[in-house]
Amino acid sequence: MTSPKFAQGFSYPNNARMAVVVTCLMENWSGDKGPPFSVQTTSLKPGTHDRAAMTWGTYGSRVGVWRLLKILNENQVQASFVANAHSMELAPKAVELMLKTGHEIAGHSYTQDALMAYLTVDEERAMIEKCVSVFKKLTGAPPKGWLSPVLAPTAHTEELIAEAGLLWYGDYNAIDLPFCVETKKGPLVAIPHSDFADHRVLRANPRDWFEVYKDTFDYLYANEPMGFLNITLHCHFGGRPLMAAQFDRILKYIRGFPGTWIVRHDELADWVKANKIAEWTNDQRFFPNL
Repeated sequence: MTSPKFAQGFSYPNNARMAVVVTCLMENWSGDKGPPFSVQTTSLKPGTHDRAAMTWGTYGSRVGVWRLLKILNENQVQASFVANAHSMELAPKAVELMLKTGHEIAGHSYTQDALMAYLTVDEERAMIEKCVSVFKKLTGAPPKGWLSPVLAPTAHTEELIAEAGLLWYGDYNAIDLPFCVETKKGPLVAIPHSDFADHRVLRANPRDWFEVYKDTFDYLYANEPMGFLNITLHCHFGGRPLMAAQFDRILKYIRGFPGTWIVRHDELADWVKANKIAEWTNDQRFFPNL
């Protein structure tokens, strides 16, 4: 099968049929807080400190990130680790290995409970600057991309990310393909996020996560050349053996298909920006003769 070119005359590098990115979220919560969910099915009384959820949430930077790095490196896949800046402070050796083995690290606020949606414009700007400072300290450079915790930006976040000089921004759930965005503060590359991260199968069968990504990949590969797929999981859940086994399976499966471009977010964004890819609508993609 061959890939048709964009109307502008562009196609993925080496005429690849599919672009696949891998998003590994490394998250931590502030103080003695944890995620408002866990594998436990019994809810505590309102106001009770949920120590089980709190400790469950620390697994990612303690253990999970290392298992995901092992699987990625064994499969020769470079991913984008989207990390709370505080999680990087907690796991500096993991950050070092990410960089050493060719992975990208992108911004994800300071802690997972520091949501952009709750901040004023000035507070958002200060939060972004705080995270950039941590990145410079631990990686030697600012991040190239940003994804807001729980995909909860404000009307100002996009411009603030551009103002900070970042390359790509991932708080998009109304698009299928990456494209260039012009903001009042400068250009960005929009990269769609996933509709089915690993938390969708929390307390369920992890094989469902594999099947969803396998079926989606198969459909796009067979029916929509120039397709895009964002495979997403969290270090504190996806890094556990029951989910990591499915992660290893999907990487091995996808790598078996020719014409699949498995690429980091920043590398994809560089290509999109260099080729000035504009937003596509599905009438253009699916009915080019209308």
